[in-house]
Amino acid sequence: MTKLAIHKLKASKGSRHKAKKVGRGNASGHGNYSGHGGKGQTARSGGGAGLKLKGFKRLLQSTPKLRGFRSIAKRPTEIYLNDLESKFKDGDTVNMVTLREKNLVGDNDKTAKVVGGGKLTKKLTLEGIKTTASAKAIVEKAQGEVK
Repeated sequence: MTKLAIHKLKASKGSRHKAKKVGRGNASGHGNYSGHGGKGQTARSGGGAGLKLKGFKRLLQSTPKLRGFRSIAKRPTEIYLNDLESKFKDGDTVNMVTLREKNLVGDNDKTAKVVGGGKLTKKLTLEGIKTTASAKAIVEKAQGEVK
């Protein structure tokens, strides 16, 4: 195995290519106008049409450009353990129906997730609701169960 040395380094195959030579006659394929087309505004640096949306152009340019990806999937409604402690009695079952009755989730909410945040002393049974690991541990510590 040879040692790595500066005088032995080479570029990866295909990573380097010859620059396009322009203005060297018509036979080269890049003669006459050197890849800039005909005369006039479009042949000049910075020339060209620009955005042709007339009245909509100003609005389009002024709107902030949002980067990245934003999912359209509905996120579950977060419910804190303090809310469960105050709204439910000892031994109650907590599911989407009972959460709607206690006004902890809206009528259009499809899912809910119990997150840590507070203490829980009541024995509750969570059915069909997502939980975080910390919230699950607190519920089970209070002799409750997560189904």
